[in-house]
Amino acid sequence: MKKLKLGYAPTRRFTFSAEDAFKYKVQIREKMDSFGMDIDIVDLEGLNSEGLLYDDRIGAEAIAEHLLKEKVDAVFFPHCNFGTEDTVARVAKALGKPVLLWGPRDEAPLEDGMRLRDTQCGLFATGKVLRRFRTPFTYVTNSRLDDPVFERGFKNFVAAANVVRHFRSLRILQIGPRPTSFWTMMCNEGELLERFGIELHPITLVDITNAAKKAEKSGGPELTEAIQYIRDKLDISEVTDDDVKRVAALKVAMKKLAVDSGSTAIAIQCWSALQDAIGIMPCLANAILTDEQIPVTCETDIHGAITSVMVQAAAMNEAPTFFADITVRHPENDNGELLFHCGNFPVSLSVENKPKMRKHFLFDDHAPGTHEGEIRGGSMTIARFDGDNGEYQLFLGKAKGITGPYTRGSYVWVEVNDWPLWEEKLVKGPYVHHSVGIHANVIPALYEACQYIPGLTPDPVDPTEDQIRAWLRGSV
Repeated sequence: MKKLKLGYAPTRRFTFSAEDAFKYKVQIREKMDSFGMDIDIVDLEGLNSEGLLYDDRIGAEAIAEHLLKEKVDAVFFPHCNFGTEDTVARVAKALGKPVLLWGPRDEAPLEDGMRLRDTQCGLFATGKVLRRFRTPFTYVTNSRLDDPVFERGFKNFVAAANVVRHFRSLRILQIGPRPTSFWTMMCNEGELLERFGIELHPITLVDITNAAKKAEKSGGPELTEAIQYIRDKLDISEVTDDDVKRVAALKVAMKKLAVDSGSTAIAIQCWSALQDAIGIMPCLANAILTDEQIPVTCETDIHGAITSVMVQAAAMNEAPTFFADITVRHPENDNGELLFHCGNFPVSLSVENKPKMRKHFLFDDHAPGTHEGEIRGGSMTIARFDGDNGEYQLFLGKAKGITGPYTRGSYVWVEVNDWPLWEEKLVKGPYVHHSVGIHANVIPALYEACQYIPGLTPDPVDPTEDQIRAWLRGSV
């Protein structure tokens, strides 16, 4: 997967210390490198003698051209002194990418009363001009280089920018239409394209059936690897070797179709025609692909696939998502809830060393292809992109795993801060019974990403919007 490219455009103003600005340019770059984030940084070295943005007469056009040529996904304008607000705004407008605004906190005036940088004052100026240019930006509180608030804000911005870049290039492989009775899975394909640029690549169940049978018949290293993965990671005592091979072939076929179509997620009609055609359920194939960072959602849930990509990107693609039904309340804990699906949660999240590959427990034909068991608890983010009547929102909430009764399928019991509040928000919409979870706190990054996605409103339930902003400011 391509790394995120961050443009690094430090700025100064001619009336303040050029030497101090250059010193901070170097120190800020060193600090960014020390965070250990797997990103590419594109700086301004070679464009002028200082590698700084400071002269609007010749600077804005050349810097914008350079960063556009490098195809940066976001740009960071640290103010190493007051900065040159008009040049910053011109470059930011030309790029049309997420913008980070921050500057290192000023030192005390010198003994003679002179000040070297006036960084904070410059940030006020640049913020105003960016607003004039109608350019959204992220602001991290003016703070010292070693303050936790800078590291927190920088990392959160990078994660938010990663969400935006994946969202803006979304193409979803749609395998089959939604199941007939699932009206909740309706989506407006034209509106998704017109409003957000999200593309669907639809194929039929005949297409995936033929592709899976071809993969099973032709063999090859990908099929061999998938079969070995299932044998190594799962207890296959309840199924046959043919079942294992068919699930592996379906996984190989789905991945090839996604790669060939340029899709980053898949939504599949998982029942019930598919098992009639190839004799298996796709749940385990879905789980394996989701573990490989190609999230697959059940019941042709397009909005669920969009959510999965966003949540995965907010974690910098370093953790798998899981796609769950929000099903029943905990029998003893009033703030507890069951997150469940038939057998599609990533195998890597399983509590058991080798969860069972099994036959599906709900359908009369009991086709094989699920894997069952509890996944690990801990802290999680629960999210859902959804919309109706032309309005789109992103539900955001945090949960933690708790103990609960055994149930069939893939599952985890969770506790939230106020379940009746969650339930009301989910029922009154625009949401459904599907959600996406991840074992990471990505709520601030998803919240921040929404300001770069016109038409998408963040809808946090826990933490609240005020709590998210306070955390980003370092107030909590």
